[in-house]
Amino acid sequence: MKDRLVTELTGVGQAMADKLALLDVYTIEDVLNTFPSRYDHDQVTPLATLVNQQKATIEGVIISEAVVTYYGKKKSRLTVAIQVDTVVVKGVMFNRPFAKKHLVVGETVTFTGKWDQHRQQLTIERYRVGDQNDTQAIQPIYLLKQVVKTSQFKKIVQQAIDSYIGDIEEILPPQFLNDYKLLDRATAIKQIHFPDDFNYLKQAKRRLIYEEILLFQLKMQAFRKYNRERTQGKAHCFKEEKVATFINQLPFQLTEAQQNAWQEIQYDLRSPYRMHRLLQGDVGSGKTAVAAIAMYAIINANKQAALMVPTEILAEQHLQSLQALFRDGGRIELLTGSIKGKKREQLLSDLQQGQINIIIGTHALIQNDVDFYNLGLVIVDEQHRFGVNQRKILREKGFDPDVLFMTATPIPRTLAITSYGDMDVSVIDQMPIGRKTIDTFWVKESMLPRILTFIEKEVASGHQAYVITPLIEESDKLDIQNAVDLYQRLEVTLSEQTKIGLLHGRLTNDEKEQVMSRFAQNDIQVLVATTVVEVGVNVPNATVMVIYDAERFGLSQLHQLRGRVGRGDAQSYCILIADPQGETGKERMRIMTETTNGFELAEHDLKLRGPGDFFGKKQSGLPEFKLADLIHDYRTLETARQDAQTIIFEERLTNDPDYHRLKDYVDKCLHEHISGFD
Repeated sequence: MKDRLVTELTGVGQAMADKLALLDVYTIEDVLNTFPSRYDHDQVTPLATLVNQQKATIEGVIISEAVVTYYGKKKSRLTVAIQVDTVVVKGVMFNRPFAKKHLVVGETVTFTGKWDQHRQQLTIERYRVGDQNDTQAIQPIYLLKQVVKTSQFKKIVQQAIDSYIGDIEEILPPQFLNDYKLLDRATAIKQIHFPDDFNYLKQAKRRLIYEEILLFQLKMQAFRKYNRERTQGKAHCFKEEKVATFINQLPFQLTEAQQNAWQEIQYDLRSPYRMHRLLQGDVGSGKTAVAAIAMYAIINANKQAALMVPTEILAEQHLQSLQALFRDGGRIELLTGSIKGKKREQLLSDLQQGQINIIIGTHALIQNDVDFYNLGLVIVDEQHRFGVNQRKILREKGFDPDVLFMTATPIPRTLAITSYGDMDVSVIDQMPIGRKTIDTFWVKESMLPRILTFIEKEVASGHQAYVITPLIEESDKLDIQNAVDLYQRLEVTLSEQTKIGLLHGRLTNDEKEQVMSRFAQNDIQVLVATTVVEVGVNVPNATVMVIYDAERFGLSQLHQLRGRVGRGDAQSYCILIADPQGETGKERMRIMTETTNGFELAEHDLKLRGPGDFFGKKQSGLPEFKLADLIHDYRTLETARQDAQTIIFEERLTNDPDYHRLKDYVDKCLHEHISGFD
């Protein structure tokens, strides 16, 4: 059936095949796998419960002949009277005079349309003649992009089912059908398109959603096994006592979550298989400290480590923090686009000869002339800011180095399972002991004078503040405050003693460095900025974060911005200036004031924005499921993930004949899609 073209169906000629191709439907299997997006169900409602001007469905007997009157140019009005129980109701239909021949006195009809309570009248959108029990009550609706008419496509689907239902092969082993009481695949396909009733529709969806998620999870688990066991790696030999001494000499005590993350990473480093791990943790949870321990272990195994970050500002800050932690533990250098000429040449020469233990850099690390002596560990910070090819180039700089990705964007469990199913994941879900909670407030713009007074009070105490706005310059499309205008406004409003800076994405790297350097040194007390400060700015002296038009941001982004303050010992504050018009925007503001836990916020953000917008449209990292919903089907997701792990771990694909269909699917995925780390 996979190779049978749609033209084998009666009535599907080349013209229709060309239209179906626009929907990516080429074969009969494609037809059967194009599932309805929703269903229309005209459930008859008693007259007494109908709501004026709302859509309704009524059923009755025609008691008078339908009358058609014409008006205007080719316009018509059909009226017909039906008896519903003991009440006479008038039905009105526009521009469908042909319906008169269908509406015969004495026939039972079902009308669906808008109910007019005062006139006891229904404006008919669609009608059916005959008892509803004798007709297809649940009507499938397909997303056809206006390429093919729904009525045409339904006939094509019906013919495909009638002619080829016996050719639909079962892909799930009998054990799963029995244990989970699932419909067989052929029945599920038939019922998803033309359900007999709502129970069959529910069971068909349940079966096909489980199958869809299981196949995806099998692919992810197979990729994971392939990456772990079939790609070359190296077991790094380092002395645990030296690493333990390094940990004990850190100026802070590791949290239990940090210790657990390090143990998982340490296991990977000692393993002969290449590490492919994601380390995720909230803002300020201490991911860099865990990464530093891993780098210390690597250089004590006589290997080099590379840390790639998205901005020069962040690279500079990592350099300073790592140099403070390592002291005499190795040579750490910086490689960014700003380093040029002889200095860069000398740096590259030292790196190639093994005189540099740790190199920290931006995209400059993946240039062709950057070579390592013995690269053992690659760490990519804020990994979602780099493309797949960029990450791959850095991995290939060494001889099968271990790879650790880090992100400060807490990811809900359901998204982590799907987006990073081919990775091992470590989570730091604790904050360092003694870290103060950031007080968060939601206010209207009318409160700005009081906010500015508060900022000046904090500045007078020696602290600093951020003021964030969504856009750089004025926009005709969005009536929101912009960074340039706000900067000019604050220059006039705040006292002359308060120095104000401006930072946005259109400044050159040198200009950004200069502004951030002045802010870090407290030469600038108030920094007006766009979301360029979302990642990579660490100024412990900053205690106030003001976010203009906060309703324009998602919860995760607001949380990232809030994480720029509260990095020192002083109490810090986040002030959200917002006037959201919709309930979703108001809910976001309420949630922000109620919790500072990034993982809780991420779960809320997922529910409010949906999976597609959580990461952003351009780089979601999410699979496109036909039926499954990552929010509502999370229990099925967990079950399918566990089943997939068991199938792969117990090698059922190769050892059990009942799994041969699943094995064919996995083998095909590995053959077609896996890029590996070769």
